Amino acid sequence: MDSWAEKLIAAALLARERAYAPYSSFKVGAALLTARGKIYTGCNVENASYGLTVCAERVALYNAVSEGEREFTALAIVSDGPSITVPCGACRQVLAEFSRDLKILMGNSQGGYVAASLEELFPLAFTLDAAGEAAGKEGNNGRGEI
Repeated sequence: MDSWAEKLIAAALLARERAYAPYSSFKVGAALLTARGKIYTGCNVENASYGLTVCAERVALYNAVSEGEREFTALAIVSDGPSITVPCGACRQVLAEFSRDLKILMGNSQGGYVAASLEELFPLAFTLDAAGEAAGKEGNNGRGEI
C-alpha cells in the first residue's frame, strides 16, 4: 500500500470513531486529500429525522470547502464491518461537483481497501454549465442510445 493511501485510510479509521450513529450503529469515517496534500476528515452524523443524516464523505468535503479548498485528489471511506464501504449516490453527486478524477479508496475496519475513480463509480453525473443550464455528456436525440 502506498504511504499516502495508508495515511488516508488511518485518518478515515480515526474519524469513524467520532461518528454519531445511535440509530443504525453503522459508523463511517472519511478522509479527503487535497491537491496541496492536506487531509480533511469527516464522520457520519445521524439524526432522529433520518433524512437529515449526513454521510462521512460529505462532512469531510464540507470541512475542506469551508476552509477554502477546492481541489481534491483522493478520498478514503471506512466503516465498522469487514465489507468495503462505497459512497452513496448523493455523496457521489456532491463529490462530482469538485473532481470527477477523484480516486476513492473504499475500505473496511481492518484497513483493507479497493480503489476506483469517481468517474468509474459515477459516469453520468448531473452538472450545470456557467449559465446554469444542465450540462453533461451529449444527448441522444431520443434514440435511446448513449
